[in-house]
Amino acid sequence: MNLIKLIWDFRGPVSKKTAYHFHSHLKEFLSLEKMSEYKTGLEKNSDHHSIVFVITNSEDLDLFKKKLKPNRGQKVS
Repeated sequence: MNLIKLIWDFRGPVSKKTAYHFHSHLKEFLSLEKMSEYKTGLEKNSDHHSIVFVITNSEDLDLFKKKLKPNRGQKVS
């Protein structure tokens, strides 16, 4: 199975708060779509940059791209 880490970037002085809020919506989305087995996370890179991520398989990539529009992605080895 090919795993992909999809990433949403949040920037600015309230990036951590915004990322935390988006993370809760991401978990809600996964629950509604019956995908709650996927790993999600929240990381603070600096005072002005936080990210939210989900690790998904390549088969669900189009669903995430269409509905949630991640900023970027990378292969997980």
